[in-house]
Amino acid sequence: MLDRISSRREPWDLIVIGGGATGAGVAVDAVSRGYAVLLIEQHDFGKGTSSRSTKLVHGGVRYLQQGNIHLVMEALRERGRLLENAPHLVHDLSFVVPAYRWWEAPFYGIGLKLYDWLAGRDRFGASKYLPRREVIRRLPTIRTEGLRGGILYHDGQFDDSRLLLNLLQTAAEHGAVVVNYARVVRLTSTNGKTAGVVVRDEETGSEFTAMARVVVNATGAFGDAIRQMADPAATTMIAPSQGTHLVFDRSFLPGDTAIMVPHTSDERVLFAIPWHGHTLVGTTDVAIPAANLEPRATSSEIDFILETAGRYLAKRPTRADVLSVFVGIRPLAKGDANSITAALSRDHTIRVDGTGLLTIAGGKWTTYRNMAEDCVDQAAKLGQLVRRHCVTKSLHLHGFHEGADSADPLATYGADAAAIRSLQDADPSLATRLHPSLPYSGAEIVWAARHEMARTVEDALSRRTRALFLNAKAARAMAPRVAELLANELGRDAAWQAEQVKAFCELARRYELAD
Repeated sequence: MLDRISSRREPWDLIVIGGGATGAGVAVDAVSRGYAVLLIEQHDFGKGTSSRSTKLVHGGVRYLQQGNIHLVMEALRERGRLLENAPHLVHDLSFVVPAYRWWEAPFYGIGLKLYDWLAGRDRFGASKYLPRREVIRRLPTIRTEGLRGGILYHDGQFDDSRLLLNLLQTAAEHGAVVVNYARVVRLTSTNGKTAGVVVRDEETGSEFTAMARVVVNATGAFGDAIRQMADPAATTMIAPSQGTHLVFDRSFLPGDTAIMVPHTSDERVLFAIPWHGHTLVGTTDVAIPAANLEPRATSSEIDFILETAGRYLAKRPTRADVLSVFVGIRPLAKGDANSITAALSRDHTIRVDGTGLLTIAGGKWTTYRNMAEDCVDQAAKLGQLVRRHCVTKSLHLHGFHEGADSADPLATYGADAAAIRSLQDADPSLATRLHPSLPYSGAEIVWAARHEMARTVEDALSRRTRALFLNAKAARAMAPRVAELLANELGRDAAWQAEQVKAFCELARRYELAD
């Protein structure tokens, strides 16, 4: 990829800054139309928000409550397209809204019937009332005292960082150049208009310049910092907030049905969902002054999730039960000074500043494709590119595989699973689990280094596999073997291995709750 950058003499049609969901979506859309695309990411792909979601592909019941019908309909339509284009990563998940008061079942039942109706032919399944005994059968760990029944509905679940990688692989297969650990240090301009970027390779320290007809700022919560590179006087357009998630073992939610709490004290909904053999509970919504790459959960957020979950689970979770805690930052569009972040818009915003820099912000994972289509349409006009139609509505993503066995530990790799098994067959030591508590093998680390641009232990254990997000202590135990495998693939020495293990273990402790 770096060689292709250095050998290019013509300006790129689009340079996309940001390797998260939005940037990757823009890259796929633009390159599949035939435009020349370069995507650069300052850290690893998905290091920020795009690996830290609640793992749902959904229309958003909360947005229905807020009356944002347009966003719900758009998201439900895109949910259906994601299932069609990446069936190895997106699947139907049943949710139950438990009812403890007489009015809850009819009230939420009507709302979820509207949700079904808005989905139309793209709906995953019909909602229905469940009697008390059926709720208990589906949710054997639900608190039964006062339980009257519940409403069943359907939405989508996915693995966010795996989908992101497949998007980037799709972009590369269509001819895009994508590079991680490449930081934009300044923007270049011609006649007062943004014309390119100066990038520092974070591994070597060397810098290079790339020119473009359009520069797209898709850095999410960090978008204002890029805008102020072009114009130091640019006013901020992002109001960041953070959402915390706690991960427990499977015993807290042993079935394949999730719980949705429709109304919490912070005006959000709370989910408890089965995910990769664990129980994920979240999320919160807390305004923060600025974004950073490793946001920390506050004690009050942790207590809020534990207390709320404890009202619905027979076994109240405690801090000692938390296997991992992770936090994502939402790049919300600014509202007025009195707005609370839970009420700010999740619609996306596209802004072209006076410098000609195009910024796309807001939105949500589910609507990434529609956001990208809108962005590339605007970029083509701005850069006076030859008009070409979007083709991503029915574009199968890398790894596309129908009928994958969800019980297969390699299911999220889709069509690539066979190649990973071939690695295990060729070297049986790579088939061994890296930790007894998690399903990941050495072959997945080798695959990540050879085919998914994993450069560090963190890349491999956070985003190529999900070990850090599932069980931080187990991930720490895996680090030495992972460093050894990566060093062998990347040509690194023993000192690099030691440094990687130390850095990862320091990071992983931030995902654990203190004793």
